[in-house]
Amino acid sequence: MLVLSRKKNESIVINDDITIVVVEIRGDKVRLGVEAPKEVPVHRREVYEAIKRNEQARDKDAASEAGAAES
Repeated sequence: MLVLSRKKNESIVINDDITIVVVEIRGDKVRLGVEAPKEVPVHRREVYEAIKRNEQARDKDAASEAGAAES
């Protein structure tokens, strides 16, 4: 893992088309701004994990339904 130090209004660039900006620092919270192409999904980790769980459940249900249809 790369660890970088940034101050308010400083940024990090990833792969020429994604920019992460430190928008605000308040106590133990840091607000980040993300500039990325529309085709690049950007989520907080907990949202990303929920999306993946829902996809896995949907895929499992689809596989179960396909197996039941074959019977």
